[in-house]
Amino acid sequence: MSRPDDADLPLSLLQFYRTAPYPCSYLADRQARSRVAAPPYLIDTPIYSHLVRRGFRRSGLFTYRPDCPDCHACTPVRLPVAQFTPNRSQQRCLAGNAHLEAHERPLIEEDEHHALYARYQAARHPGGGMDPDDREQYADFLLRSQVDTRLIEFRDPRAGNAVRMVCLIDVLDDGLSSVYTFYDPDLPAAGLGKFGILWQISQCQSHRLPYLYLGYWIGACRKMAYKTDYQPIEGLVDGRWQVLKPPAPSAIPQHRQG
Repeated sequence: MSRPDDADLPLSLLQFYRTAPYPCSYLADRQARSRVAAPPYLIDTPIYSHLVRRGFRRSGLFTYRPDCPDCHACTPVRLPVAQFTPNRSQQRCLAGNAHLEAHERPLIEEDEHHALYARYQAARHPGGGMDPDDREQYADFLLRSQVDTRLIEFRDPRAGNAVRMVCLIDVLDDGLSSVYTFYDPDLPAAGLGKFGILWQISQCQSHRLPYLYLGYWIGACRKMAYKTDYQPIEGLVDGRWQVLKPPAPSAIPQHRQG
């Protein structure tokens, strides 16, 4: 897929503003700020692709990047999929979930998806600021999009065709961007979160898209540090994409997720 020249994009029509400080969701006792791109209706797929290459990400119609003056813990990361080879643990995960069937669904609210999301939030992120029962918040977070977004559900034919996982993925002009994944929290041994990333890698490879963008890597937060398990991972550091090396496990401090 050809990529437009970034200089041809009408970025001059966008405005960027900095939010007020708010509690960091990843590192305890820290304040965060974001730089936000606006207005949302101008951010289509080509412009959003450009912004993602500059370290931005979206949550619903909200396109942002971290802009904390005293902290640089959030590093945008992407995986060059042509160079990726799954390790033994990842191979076992692929084999163990090979029976799941992926289906693309419309970007609309479905009761079965929302029920799975509510269970996931209650089990994995209690007190994390997301109300599992708030359907409007759910729709704003996951189903509002101005770009090319795909909703993929994974069903288990061995368990009455139950939905085991849902992935929201943005299609960019140079890859896929993993927006959000939620899955059955009662199956921790299945490694569904890992399988979701591996499936997205395979989609990039089969469609000859060079990168899978994985949001932000935060080495000091265990819930975000896992992204360096996928190698070779690249990080946007000092305005340049470069290979990141995973830290030794002992170098990752324990931090509570807020």
